[in-house]
Amino acid sequence: MSSPLYPWQQSAWQQIQKMNGRWPHAILLHGPRGIGKTVFAEWLAQSLLCETPLVDGHACGGCVSCGWVSQYSHPDYRRLRPEILESDDAQADPDEAATPKSAVKASKAPSREIVINQVRALSDFMSISTHRQGARVIVIYPAEAMNVAASNALLKSLEEPGPNTVFILVSSGIDALLPTLVSRCRQFPLSMPSREIALAWLAQQDCHKPDQLLAEQGGAPLAALEAFQSETFQQQEEFLMHLRRPDSETALKIAEKLQKTPIPLLISWMQRWLYDVFSFKLTGKIRYYPRYQKEIDQVAQAMSLPALLTLLENNAERKAVADHPLAPRLLIEEILLDYAGLSQPHN
Repeated sequence: MSSPLYPWQQSAWQQIQKMNGRWPHAILLHGPRGIGKTVFAEWLAQSLLCETPLVDGHACGGCVSCGWVSQYSHPDYRRLRPEILESDDAQADPDEAATPKSAVKASKAPSREIVINQVRALSDFMSISTHRQGARVIVIYPAEAMNVAASNALLKSLEEPGPNTVFILVSSGIDALLPTLVSRCRQFPLSMPSREIALAWLAQQDCHKPDQLLAEQGGAPLAALEAFQSETFQQQEEFLMHLRRPDSETALKIAEKLQKTPIPLLISWMQRWLYDVFSFKLTGKIRYYPRYQKEIDQVAQAMSLPALLTLLENNAERKAVADHPLAPRLLIEEILLDYAGLSQPHN
């Protein structure tokens, strides 16, 4: 069985294998979103549970344990993640491994947090002997989704780990974790691949316009592939068209057309655009939308620095409520009108 790891993850794998089986009780894999951290974590879990691992530490893929792990039914394997990732309506995450969705229909909106009851449910799991006389592995992702109560409950488990138990935490925002939690983990950073490696991989996926997509996703290849496969590409173009030539009258029409577009996605597009305007205004550099350099230059010249800072602050505030907007269309109108109003030439 070939390794499912991405080309840019091989060096990180080699670093982990240097432990030569002397596994810490807790490993923290952290890095930017969109590089496949959960794929790495779940393959590491399978390799730890494999009964006949290969010389390079990879799982054999053929033993009983590997079969169970691939079906998420191994008795010595657990993973903690928000309920939303188990639901049928969960949005795709470019860091996610491709896994079956739960068929259970919830009566309320699935939680986006890892809650204390999920952590407490590990007590029985960790109190009995392992079924296969090997390791016991618990994967938690995204670790920053744990609320305070869940984090404190996990902290107790990390302070008194059971024998042969390995926790693997995965995070795209290590700064959001409790410092006491981070200090009890062996950290392994997973870095963004080089542009050359990312473009070569995207070309293998038959991804069109890889340069453009990679730039728009900040260099994250899995996020770029997800954007290529997404149905929202044309919506993004319409949104950016308005940002290039802001106008209060057309803002209302654009808001009507985009009202079914996920608000977090719109806000991320706005955030990247504003970042580019801010960066170009101060340094002459563009990160996300280099194909719109001329238009970004025009906006940067027309917009005052205080107005730009106001827009950045407003966008950050809207991001906090983006998952549950009361009226999506009105929020989109507010975003676009706010932008149009502050994009007028200043004296």
